[in-house]
Amino acid sequence: MDRVREVRPPLYNILKTGLEETISWAQGEAELRVTTVTIPEPPPPYDAIRVAALRQRLKLSQAGFAQLLNVSPKTVQSWEQGARTPSHAAARLLQVIENPKLLAS
Repeated sequence: MDRVREVRPPLYNILKTGLEETISWAQGEAELRVTTVTIPEPPPPYDAIRVAALRQRLKLSQAGFAQLLNVSPKTVQSWEQGARTPSHAAARLLQVIENPKLLAS
C-alpha cells in the first residue's frame, strides 16, 4: 500500500505569503482574523490528600491512575505520600480530570 506524502511549500514561500498578507493589512487592504484566548488561573495546589481523594473518587488503583496520567505508579505513590508534589502541568491535568467542565468554557 502506497502512502500519500503531504508536500509542504518551501519555507521561502510561506514567509513570502505571510509578509504579503502583513503588508496588505498595514495598507488597510485586508482584515486580520482575531482569536481571543482566555488564560485560566494557575491550577490549585495538589497535596497528598487531594491527589489520593481524586484517585479514589475515580475508583482507580495507583497503577490505573498513573496510566491515565501517563506517569509512573511510583510518581503517583510519591504524590500520595507527600514526598513530591505534581508539577504545574500535572496539576493542570489533575484539575481538568477533577472538573471536566473547565474544558467547556
